[in-house]
Amino acid sequence: MGAYRIPPETGLLIPSDKSETPPRHHPSLCQIGLNWLVMSRIHTTLRHSNRTVVWCHPTLPEVGSLLPPIRVLVVEDHRDWRNVVRLVFEMRPELQIIFEASDGSEAVQKAEALKPDLILLDIGLPKLNGIEAARRIRQISPNSKIVFLSADNSLDVVQAALATGAQGYVYKGRAQSELLLAIDAALRGIQFVGGGIEGNKLAHTPGANAPRHHEVLFYSDDTVLLDRLVRFVAAALKSGDVAIVVATESHRDRLVQRLIAEGLDVDSAIEQGRYVPMDAGSTLPLFMVNDMPDSARFLEVVGGLIEEAAKTGKTEHPRVAVFGEWVSLLWAEGKGDAMIRLEQLGNQLATTYEVDILCGYELSSIHGEEDDQVLQSICAEHSAVFRA
Repeated sequence: MGAYRIPPETGLLIPSDKSETPPRHHPSLCQIGLNWLVMSRIHTTLRHSNRTVVWCHPTLPEVGSLLPPIRVLVVEDHRDWRNVVRLVFEMRPELQIIFEASDGSEAVQKAEALKPDLILLDIGLPKLNGIEAARRIRQISPNSKIVFLSADNSLDVVQAALATGAQGYVYKGRAQSELLLAIDAALRGIQFVGGGIEGNKLAHTPGANAPRHHEVLFYSDDTVLLDRLVRFVAAALKSGDVAIVVATESHRDRLVQRLIAEGLDVDSAIEQGRYVPMDAGSTLPLFMVNDMPDSARFLEVVGGLIEEAAKTGKTEHPRVAVFGEWVSLLWAEGKGDAMIRLEQLGNQLATTYEVDILCGYELSSIHGEEDDQVLQSICAEHSAVFRA
């Protein structure tokens, strides 16, 4: 067997240029997916809107041939990372690399000439950086989806990249487990921001092209959820807006402790009506009829709550940040239809009121093939999908 190299940012083994070509399904490909159980579920969910299921498995490449080709322009100045992308794409034969550019100027030229379906774009490029290249590409090839794959995980850079209108951002340190997820989300018009972003506060990302703000976080544990939830609520309160948190007692208590640690006067915010904590379990029956959410009751109860809470905002046009665990409770009870209906009603709220809605699903709750259809529906009801 030929020699292999390991790029410093990743654990992937890739063939060196001087080695013989390894077998197409070399065992080292297994290292690409560090979390195949979860990745394959969400990955398949995001991409089989045409009901054609494509399994994330290195021994079944022929299935991908059932799908139409997706023409990809790869823009990366490091050869090792271009090899990594090729290895990942081996599992998805419909992802066809039509050109590999090594600098930003060449990327703009090839985007205009080739009009690719997808552009995988680095940021630290010679001649023209990836963010400026993306701005120009959006003008000359507006139908091309852009996903950034970068070693830079600073929040400012991520926000600037997404502000160009790009559909996704993947930190190179998470490429093995998140690159295909980001690509599938982008091709469906769903914004994807992967994990590993320092100080991730992307609940209100500029440049998001969805008309509504209804986002979902697939989280690995409660700490990840609370980290995101603290930022979500604190951003609203610090800007003079309002926050409604419908959660379990444990999450509510831990959230309050974290908000106080952030320097927020939670008691004062509650007295003013700007922070509204509610118990998910005891409030869910308020709008459930025969194990399904009743539209009229939901819009009356939750819509009325949002209207009253908005009156306490300190800004001229206050927004209301809403986090709800109702869907998580329904998921835990196996009531998938009721959960999806509730997500749809959330979209009605997002188009009626000035709200930002965040939903959360624990990754460990995703089990087997039976959840694929439900996951597809979950992602389809949200304006952005996050995984951490």
